[in-house]
Amino acid sequence: MFEFSRTFVYIAGFALIAALVNGVGILTIFKYRKWAEKAKTYFMCFAAGILISTPLLLSLPKAIEKNSYAGFTALVGFLFMFFSNELIKHYTHKETLAFGMTAVEGIGIHSLIDGVIYTVTFKISILIGVLASTGLVVHEFAEGVITYLVLLDGGMKEKTAMLYAFLIAGLTTPIGAFIAYPFINKLSESILGLMLGFVSGVLLYVSASHLLPKARKEEKEHSLLAFLAGVGLALFIVLSKLL
Repeated sequence: MFEFSRTFVYIAGFALIAALVNGVGILTIFKYRKWAEKAKTYFMCFAAGILISTPLLLSLPKAIEKNSYAGFTALVGFLFMFFSNELIKHYTHKETLAFGMTAVEGIGIHSLIDGVIYTVTFKISILIGVLASTGLVVHEFAEGVITYLVLLDGGMKEKTAMLYAFLIAGLTTPIGAFIAYPFINKLSESILGLMLGFVSGVLLYVSASHLLPKARKEEKEHSLLAFLAGVGLALFIVLSKLL
């Protein structure tokens, strides 16, 4: 019972912190637009460093240990995100309002999946959960900024865009975590291994094909250092646990 309670507290805590950080990003871009647009690149680079390290160092090996077919589900997770992104890009070439609404729909689904990722990773291991969730929480700042700007581009007024950005990109993460928890809690270790493999593929896509390209497109003077700091933090946490 103690393990159940502790795991749920971690999941709920990180999911709610993610929503809070997302809200901070939205509020910051609303009040300090120039600073937020500059800072989001560093947040994306730092988050990418953590999220690309966690699957390779920890979550994917752990998934394969639990189920030897987890590598296949990792590929499925990566391809799922790839084709989802292609579908969203296909529709976002239309007029401005369609661009805003379709992009935001994609962000909402992405945030919902983030919540499920928190639940799966913490169910497997507190260490994997902390690492994956730290990267996801950090990238929430940039995601809040991006969602708000997309809604503005879609023609919304500033205060309305703030509210909708938080509902779509912020609150969906804890909702995803809380909905997933009762179901994840009943799954066997072998099925959890397959799910963790899928999550690893998703994390690799988010970091290598989403966050890093966006960050490189808007590269700043110390972007590489921010990325390496994320990798370094992941390495430090993993090695500290092993030694």
